[in-house]
Amino acid sequence: MDLILKSAIDVLPIVVFLFAFQHYVIGQPIANGKQIAVGFVFVVIGLGLFLLGLEQTLFPLGKLMAQQLTDPAFLNATAGKAVSDLTWRDYYWVYLFACAIGFSTTLAEPALIAVSMKANTVSGGAIGVWGLRVAVAIGVGIGVGLGCYRIIVGLPLHYFIAAGYFVVILQTAFAPKLIVPLAYDSGGVTTSTVTVPLVTALGLGLSEAVPGRSALLDGFGLVAFASLFPIISVLAYGQLAVLRDRVSNIVEETRIAEKEE
Repeated sequence: MDLILKSAIDVLPIVVFLFAFQHYVIGQPIANGKQIAVGFVFVVIGLGLFLLGLEQTLFPLGKLMAQQLTDPAFLNATAGKAVSDLTWRDYYWVYLFACAIGFSTTLAEPALIAVSMKANTVSGGAIGVWGLRVAVAIGVGIGVGLGCYRIIVGLPLHYFIAAGYFVVILQTAFAPKLIVPLAYDSGGVTTSTVTVPLVTALGLGLSEAVPGRSALLDGFGLVAFASLFPIISVLAYGQLAVLRDRVSNIVEETRIAEKEE
């Protein structure tokens, strides 16, 4: 009940602003006022239940998985080394789990589903719903896996972000212009209700479990990877689509030329 009350307090400024703007600026009554009021009630209850689910399930789950995958007994069983002798290569289960959790949570992201459906409609079917979702999910999986590698080795975050955006700049110059805005938006829709809680919990749990790492300095930053690498993967998706069309045209032209001969 406390979480629902906090959600109501958080939503209250939005409600006040919208109703005040409608009344004093637009000067017209709100259509379907009862339906909107019921909708706000559902939003408040849904936010409260979602926050409760985060505290009870997603945050503990991500932290627990990170602790289990970096447990000395588990690492000794898989790598056959003492904790002091472990290198970044011995944490391969962490990388696999990070890639898998990043990929799967992104596929379930409601915001990405909505954007994919709209992109498919606006493009007249040229951009596939599942094609875009899988491309974004691959980018998030790679980004989260690389972010876990950064936490384990302790390298500075800005090195990876700077290198990633350098790749984005190069891709933007050569990618199809129609895919560029969608690629940049895809980096934002991934960091939403499903992905962020699990990824954040994974980063914090991993930084607490790996010796010599700080939860404050090293635990955060995975969301930045989850936002950056989908841009790269979607731009690559557009570039591969153009390359596929060119190859198909060449094959078709060759086939026509052979028939004419």
